[in-house]
Order: sequence, then structure tokens, then C-alpha cells
Amino acid sequence: MDRDTYTARARTGPCFVCAYVNGNPDYRHEAVYEDEAHVAFLDRWPTVPGKVLVAPKAHIEHVVGDLDEAAFSSLMRVVRTVALAVEAVLAPERTYLLSLGSQQGNAHVHWHIAALPPGVPYEQQQFHALMTENGVLAPTPGQSADLAGRLRAAMPADHRPDRSRS
Repeated sequence: MDRDTYTARARTGPCFVCAYVNGNPDYRHEAVYEDEAHVAFLDRWPTVPGKVLVAPKAHIEHVVGDLDEAAFSSLMRVVRTVALAVEAVLAPERTYLLSLGSQQGNAHVHWHIAALPPGVPYEQQQFHALMTENGVLAPTPGQSADLAGRLRAAMPADHRPDRSRS
């Protein structure tokens, strides 16, 4: 991962979630979940195995202010559904849930689901485990496809994505 290129793309490029939802081939990810209003896909630069991003399909920038109570609750149900699949497949010590991004970059609301593997020393947990400065994993396309398939299989059938986007 080239952090400078990533930062420039996050700050000046198209919205990565909207590009993914619209099928832009430069923003392909392995799909994990999809319904009429939400998507979930594997992080392209995971810092822990199986890191998944969950987002509304609509371009929303404020996680609390731009979502009414029903939309917020719906999004959080999706986060929970995907997180339960992540836990079923990866058996983490802890599952971290974070909404990151800002008006300066990656503005589209998205939640990170990050499964902390068992046995990670305490000093390497929490934010340390999530920061790309501490390294990213480089799963092969085959490994990512396999993991995404196992995550999809761990979800209720009505929550599996349209494979044409992955």
C-alpha cells in the first residue's frame, strides 16, 4: 500500500463507496453483503484478517445527522449482521466497530468491522491494530474471494450480495 497515493485518492478522487456501488472497476472489492440500501465488502488494505467495510448505498456524510432514526437503526442492523458473520468465520478475541472518515477524505459514511485475532499482544491491539502505519495485510485475490465466500455463507440467505459487483 502506498499511503501517499491512498491519501491523495481519498481526498481528491471520487467517493470510493459511490464508485464501488456504481460498478467502477477501479474501485472493485470482494462483496460480502448487500440489500436495497446497504453494501459490505472486504477492505482493500486490511490491517487485520477479514476487515469489512459497511456503508449505505446513498451518499451520506454524517453518521448521526444525515440519517433519521429508522435509517440509522437499519444501518446498525446491517453492521451487526455482518459483524456476526465475521465472528462466526474468524472467531476473534474482540470485534472492533468504528465509523471513520471525515469531510477531508473518505467522507461517505462507512463502518469498519475489524476482527482482532486471538493472541495479539495488548500493545498491538485497539487503534494500533487498525492503523495502516503499522502495516497492512496483502491477501491474494484468491484468499480474498475465499474469505468473502465464507462470510457470505455465514449470513442469512436474504443478505447475500449481488456477485456482479465483486
